[in-house]
Amino acid sequence: MLKQKSVWMHIGAGSFHRAHQAWYLHRLIAQGDDSWSIALGNIRNDANALLDNLAKQNGEYTLETVSPEGERHYEKITSVRKILHWDENLSQLVEQGRDKATRVIAFTVTEAGYYLTPQHELDVQQPDIQADLSGKMITIYGALTEILRARLTAHGEPVTLLNCDNLRHNGERFRHGFLSFLQLKGENDLYQWVKDHTRSPNTMVDRITPRPTPDVAERVKQHTNWDDKAPVMGEAFIQWVIEDDFINGRPALENVDVEMVESVLPWEEAKIRILNASHSCIAWAGTLIGLNFIDDSTRELPIKQMAWNYVTQDVIPSLTPSPLDLEQYRDVVLERFSNPYIKDTNQRVAADGLSKIPGFITPTLQECYQRNQVPAATAVLPALFFVYLQRWAKGELPYEYQDGVLDEEYYQKMMNSPDALTQFVSSEMLFGSLAHSPEFHELIRKTVANINTWLKSPQQSL
Repeated sequence: MLKQKSVWMHIGAGSFHRAHQAWYLHRLIAQGDDSWSIALGNIRNDANALLDNLAKQNGEYTLETVSPEGERHYEKITSVRKILHWDENLSQLVEQGRDKATRVIAFTVTEAGYYLTPQHELDVQQPDIQADLSGKMITIYGALTEILRARLTAHGEPVTLLNCDNLRHNGERFRHGFLSFLQLKGENDLYQWVKDHTRSPNTMVDRITPRPTPDVAERVKQHTNWDDKAPVMGEAFIQWVIEDDFINGRPALENVDVEMVESVLPWEEAKIRILNASHSCIAWAGTLIGLNFIDDSTRELPIKQMAWNYVTQDVIPSLTPSPLDLEQYRDVVLERFSNPYIKDTNQRVAADGLSKIPGFITPTLQECYQRNQVPAATAVLPALFFVYLQRWAKGELPYEYQDGVLDEEYYQKMMNSPDALTQFVSSEMLFGSLAHSPEFHELIRKTVANINTWLKSPQQSL
């Protein structure tokens, strides 16, 4: 490992990074290894107040963790040593990315932030991508183009580009999207340099991290006597699995229980299909029966049973054989979702359904059909999302639905048309080749009817 001071530049100043990656690097520092620290910034201006508060606190903040039994733990996180303030030119991000000390550039932009089609190609029709091809820096692609062009011009030292998101095969799919972007932009020199002098390992990240509410700061002050303006909270459970493919050094993450592996695939598939997909369907179902929180929704027996059936009947056969105990993983996940002290909102987890259907759910649907099994349990998930979208189109959701790829005008028109369900199931973007399957259309039609019946009497089985 490198002895000189090195910088992990992270793009995406949300709660998840500060409760996950920053915590691991803090643990290294606490062990006496202070060779790495974090420089934290954001591509967009929606985290300016948070970054200002962190700057006033020298990057320090409190992490509150809570177990399913309600045990709370408070820890001051000290790994963020530099705040990169936002401006339209992302000048501080560019300056930090150019610095030779920056050896890892990591990012948390959520699944929708990669702008990929169901075929995992860059979606050049997206307005944000069009804007960045014209020279803007709205997406991770536009921002990294500016940052890495400056680095190449200054010295050309290698750098690892590290995803910290739930995108399946995140490193390779981001990399393909980024290289496609550079080709379209005519950045030939930078394209070749990125191919030769960067790496993009696949990763799997896991910790439930709700958006902080005011009571977090109140508890932090009560327990630590610190009026922290940027606290964050998360569940006690945490996991990070990374393919060990870094090009210019890395922190000794294996010393703080990060799993450094050759292939992240088994962990990634289990996390995405068992945890992420179940999380989303519980949020959609809970919202439809008037609940606000994930824990309340999971404790509704029909909803919990629905998630259990989905994993047991369809996902586990799809992922077997696996080095993981999938039944145990399923049970731990449902226990985590039931944690009454986390108070994660259905609104947060229900977001970005248009990316989650093809990313988290459609692969299981397809694999069930491939082994001549009707995916009845999995069909409940997209059917729930369809009913959820219907409520959204009628303005009947109890909160604002947030989706990075939602074309509001298009989906309003679709959901208010007489053949809304047919149009929905016919979407190749959502369902790939299944969009043309009469058998799949009929399965979803029956499942939507069952859900509408269930909503009249939610105590019955879903």
